[in-house]
Amino acid sequence: MTALSVNVNKIAVLRNSRGHFLPDPLTAAQVAIAAGCHGITVHPRPDERHIRADDVMRIAAALPDTIEFNIEGNPFAHARGGYPGLLELVRASRPAQVTLVPDGDGQLTSDHGFDLVRDAERLAPLVREFKALGSRVSLFVDPDVRDIGRAADIGADRIEIYTEAFARAFAAGDSRKALADCVRTAEQALAAGLGVNAGHDLDQRNLVALIAAIPFLAEVSIGHALISEALYAGLASTVAAYLAALAQAGRTAKR
Repeated sequence: MTALSVNVNKIAVLRNSRGHFLPDPLTAAQVAIAAGCHGITVHPRPDERHIRADDVMRIAAALPDTIEFNIEGNPFAHARGGYPGLLELVRASRPAQVTLVPDGDGQLTSDHGFDLVRDAERLAPLVREFKALGSRVSLFVDPDVRDIGRAADIGADRIEIYTEAFARAFAAGDSRKALADCVRTAEQALAAGLGVNAGHDLDQRNLVALIAAIPFLAEVSIGHALISEALYAGLASTVAAYLAALAQAGRTAKR
């Protein structure tokens, strides 16, 4: 079975918009774990616009050993402010997996993978450092990445296929080419001895098609769609709970 890692970044976005403590990414992670997910993903960025370094440490300390902790981030981003740098965060929190992503400060979200022809040599010593800390290393790549074998050559354990193009094509009604690109990359990675993860814009509708095409997919990391769908699925019951609380308060006030 493909493992599900729940990304709780969107919970932190909502919390940070209020500048307070709620909603709490750790509590969200605990709810997801109680529901049966296999892992928790966070993607701290240097500008701390959602998950912060202190969130990483709180979540790392609270997760049971049976739950994989996956930290995503740019290994080339410099430490600043409250962000100590990805390597230092991993050294302090010791996640099971580190997913290296080439995102810059100006990106709203991750929107491309590594160019392994260009980036492999620069990534190699960092991959060794992360692995020395006991973390499995996954590299975020586009579905048309060149020379996937270089990821294995520099010591990476897995790749994560960037699936936005597939998700957009699926929503538009014709995902054949985009899905074929993902399958080709996955098969090449498998042949090179790499595990295969996937993530970005996956949801309940397109996930079935992706896994049917790549049955050996090890893990999917899902945040935006999952949290969005959870708002709808849980909103009615939460409104009902508030109405019940108000009714109970009204009965108590009349006594």
